[in-house]
Amino acid sequence: MSRFSEPQDPIFRRLNTSLSFDQRLWPYDIQGSRAHARMLAKQAIIGDNERDELLAALSAVEAELAGGTFVFEDDDEDIHMAVERRVTQLAGAVGGKLHTARSRNDQVATDVALFTRDGAGHATRAIDALAATLLDAAEAHLDWPLPGYTHLQRAQPVYLSHHLLAYVWMLLRDRERFAFAAGQTAALPLGAGALAGVNFDTDRGAVAAELGFDRVAPNSIDAVSNRDFVLDYLAAAATCATHLSRLGAELVLWSSEEFGFVTLSDAWTSGSSIMPQKKNPDAAELLRAKAPRIVAHLGALHGVMHALPLTYNKDLQEDKEHLFDAVDTLDLCLASAAGMIGGARFNRDRMSAAASDDLIAATDVADHLVKQGVPFRECHGIVAGLVRVAVDSGRCLGDLTDGELAAASARLHPPAFRALLEQRAWLESKVSEGGTSLARVREQLAAARAALAAGAG
Repeated sequence: MSRFSEPQDPIFRRLNTSLSFDQRLWPYDIQGSRAHARMLAKQAIIGDNERDELLAALSAVEAELAGGTFVFEDDDEDIHMAVERRVTQLAGAVGGKLHTARSRNDQVATDVALFTRDGAGHATRAIDALAATLLDAAEAHLDWPLPGYTHLQRAQPVYLSHHLLAYVWMLLRDRERFAFAAGQTAALPLGAGALAGVNFDTDRGAVAAELGFDRVAPNSIDAVSNRDFVLDYLAAAATCATHLSRLGAELVLWSSEEFGFVTLSDAWTSGSSIMPQKKNPDAAELLRAKAPRIVAHLGALHGVMHALPLTYNKDLQEDKEHLFDAVDTLDLCLASAAGMIGGARFNRDRMSAAASDDLIAATDVADHLVKQGVPFRECHGIVAGLVRVAVDSGRCLGDLTDGELAAASARLHPPAFRALLEQRAWLESKVSEGGTSLARVREQLAAARAALAAGAG
């Protein structure tokens, strides 16, 4: 007998069902149901023989789902109802006891927490792989000069190793964010029931231990309505994807004929349908485009949760597609970034030539004057004047005459000035901690490898 006197409208059924996407939760649903059945028997809520029948049916359902032979029926609203329905078909009436002392509300929250924990783990491992690839590339190109840019204008030279290490530090921060997101899944929702707890003397601690949770959620209302851990995962994924978008953007620029700093492997590029000479950095471009997709999932779930009354509401069904797509998209982007960097061939001559414009040494000239006691702002004006003279006359700084230097400042001694314009001098002068001099870059490499190994441990 049903509470309802008429069947659901077919359009409402399409709106209401989540089976098309939540069926990927089946491994977690089976895992949680096993732990729940064992706990029910341990607490003498069901008999040991009933537990064994339920576990046998769950194993059979697991095999069908894993093998692709599970038959979904029209009345299966979601994966949880589909599993329970099939367990009952296999085990008989005892299948109806599987849902004792739990609700779909705490069941779903538990499955999503387990999925999110695994998603954070996948992301962390992919981040480690990409960071290791970047570290290897940095070590292989330790002393290769490259222009550093601000506003996409040549600013100061750096080593390619120093530039690549910037992305390693971003990724190490991303890894910390995913560790935090995983930590937020540590409280077990199962056992909270629909919202108020259950009418049985359950052992939630035993279920938590079996499923790898650190503790039980202390408040049943919060347990079924909490999706903070999904927001935390999406926030970490959004930031990580944004970092990857910056890497992708630079690979697009650097692989162009105008830059010519890098050649991407054929395995990570594609051709044109009409122009046979083209080699397009499509994978790098897609790193740019995928980032706002993941950011949008974060914003969308914040919209779902905004002003949502306690406790469970059907709105929460919308957590899954945002989470699932973000997990899949980020995993794909991290693997693609590692593949591109691993197969990239950098052009030392093109990068070195671009870093040889002696206008880049302007800051070093200003600092040279500072060391002689001239206030920095005054130095800035002196060197800016020299730059203007050089640019207006179509020359480099090194082409300025001794007389022009003397006219700018009596402290600009020509031999010392010209020594500052040697490319290696610009790079090796950056001796501050975290700077681009080789000694400091070697320190960074060692520190980054240690940090990566510590996290992996």
